Amino acid sequence: MEFVSGYRDEFLDFTALLFGWYHKFVAERGAVRTSLAGRWRQLEAQIRRLPQDPALWVLHVLPNHTVGISLGQGAEPGPAPGLGAAWLLGDEPLLHLRDLSPYVSFVSLEEGEEGEEEEENGEEGVGMEKAETEDGEPAPSSRESPQEASPQGEPEEAEQEAGGGEDVCREDRAEMEPRLERRKGRRSEAAPLHLSCLLLVTDKHGTILGIDLLMDGAQGTAGRGSGTENLAPRAYTLLCHSMTCPMGSGDPRKPRQLTVGDAQLHKELENLVPRLGVKLAKTPMRTWGPQPGFTFASLRARTCHVCHRHSFEVKLTPCPQCGAVLYCGEACLQTDWKRCPDDVSHQFWCPRLAAFMERAGELATLPFTYTAGDPYQLLQRDGPALMPPVPPDPPRGLFGSWQDYYTWRGLSLDSPMAVLLTYPLTVYYVITHLMPQSSYHPVPELNIQNKQSLKIHVVEAGKEFDLVMVFWELLVLLPHVALELQFVGDGLPPESDQQHFTLQRDGPEVSVRSSSGVSARLNSGTKEKGGRRDLHIKVSARPYHLLQGPKPDLVIGFNSGFGLKDTWLSLLPRLQSLRVPAFFTESSEYGCVMDDQTMAVATGGGTSPPQTNPFRSPFRLRAADNCMPWYCNAFIFHLVYKPPRGGAARPAAGPAPPAPTPAAPPAPARRRRGEKKPGRGSRRRS
Repeated sequence: MEFVSGYRDEFLDFTALLFGWYHKFVAERGAVRTSLAGRWRQLEAQIRRLPQDPALWVLHVLPNHTVGISLGQGAEPGPAPGLGAAWLLGDEPLLHLRDLSPYVSFVSLEEGEEGEEEEENGEEGVGMEKAETEDGEPAPSSRESPQEASPQGEPEEAEQEAGGGEDVCREDRAEMEPRLERRKGRRSEAAPLHLSCLLLVTDKHGTILGIDLLMDGAQGTAGRGSGTENLAPRAYTLLCHSMTCPMGSGDPRKPRQLTVGDAQLHKELENLVPRLGVKLAKTPMRTWGPQPGFTFASLRARTCHVCHRHSFEVKLTPCPQCGAVLYCGEACLQTDWKRCPDDVSHQFWCPRLAAFMERAGELATLPFTYTAGDPYQLLQRDGPALMPPVPPDPPRGLFGSWQDYYTWRGLSLDSPMAVLLTYPLTVYYVITHLMPQSSYHPVPELNIQNKQSLKIHVVEAGKEFDLVMVFWELLVLLPHVALELQFVGDGLPPESDQQHFTLQRDGPEVSVRSSSGVSARLNSGTKEKGGRRDLHIKVSARPYHLLQGPKPDLVIGFNSGFGLKDTWLSLLPRLQSLRVPAFFTESSEYGCVMDDQTMAVATGGGTSPPQTNPFRSPFRLRAADNCMPWYCNAFIFHLVYKPPRGGAARPAAGPAPPAPTPAAPPAPARRRRGEKKPGRGSRRRS
């Protein structure tokens, strides 16, 4: 089995949700359009019987003038032009946003036209503002009159007359076509798709309920629309589908009231929306924004682990035995149960997953109180509200829990800063609690906690580098240690390669100073006793096995996922040869088991039994195809290196035994080093 929860960029989950819903919408829209007129009456009658949503729904009309979409470019060899679902929803889903580049990329439709762009942007900005604050829409040079645009017959008939699936926004296409032609003249590749308009249905909280993309032409071809078609039939179809199959969450329902963000479309829908038993607002929407309670968690629809269909398509239920994996029915469950070889089947993993599920209560036991209000509200304020001043005296003891640290640091337990501080606090916990107890280091008598300086490599770094400022907290907690952090990984921005900079405290602020003289400041409290201290940061945007330089004192990786990237198969042998202390976190016990397997295949070594990280993130990661408890930095383990040839095996003493927890499941049998790992080399399949 394979799960990518906790490793995949959340934007890709969101993209998969949008694409899956839109794919279903287009298929059903075509079926309704070609059916008899009676089908519409049946659908409208069905919607009138739906329960009422007390929340206001909003239909947005969002024109786009400047961004095009290029398909199947940017990779050699690249896929054939066209947008398929396999790369988002299939058995080998993408994990990072940058992995989308061979399939789809965004291009400017005004490239090389700076002067014209400035003028056009000014005009467009005025028009868009007017559409939202006055009458909902700029006045294009040519369009149908309200009498001509208002559909009098059945919606499918009006939609066919309007050009079907190739409708475009009522913006003037005459303004757009010259720019597309100039771009085709400058470049030899096919012209990009132009997403001329986006129709979006949300509730008042901002939860997306439906979406329709109006494309102006296809790659290398001209659009069939004339630019004067009305949007009412298209919008009405979208509203119907959003009610019978809401994207965000919840059962089919109709809104108590609907408002429209376009004055003309509002008028055209006046005779259509009442057919659904929905009240249309008297006036079009003028301004709108998501309310504070809005979170994107409501947009992560669940999927079947086997066929990847979303919960808005089928009813999903967990495995009746382990309760961990979601399936759409008995057929998919049996397919997964009998997979070959045996150790990738659900039958093999079911008792192990059941044991992982038993840890849910323990992992959720944290001292934070996020029940009152929005937990992210504090993050919207300026620096002084995020972190209180640094205590004047250094800590008198070692912290082993969020409760103790928050108390000393003066943080309220309703502060969500733990979601960011989990990274430096995990490093702190490794240094102060785990390293002194580990005896696998080549110099066992070395206690890393007593060192005056410490060089740490953060491997396969990504988002951790984006949060580099929070690592200053290490010097607050360890004032006696001079720290150097080197972020290493080919996922780092190439322009950051070989950068060296320093985090310095000057009075109440922390400054970032690099060799280029760039400086940024973060307000984080008063100056500590002993004057200014520095945290040295280095960046190497390359695979770790290609890194040159002295050995570090410690290697750390966050939410590692050894089997999900080929570079680990070179990185782990490099660490084996260096034999440096190396600690890693994982977001689930499942990940720890898979990492142990990958370490065995790559080096012949293994990993220590995982320990629950007391400084894990407090926010549970919601998985798409399973119900297992996933938390950022939930577990910590260290590498157990294969003994050198001719040497006695060194005891692989892990951390001190934690408090009693449910027994860990037995690890699956390891493959011998020479055996081939099933599936793609960059995929971990147990």
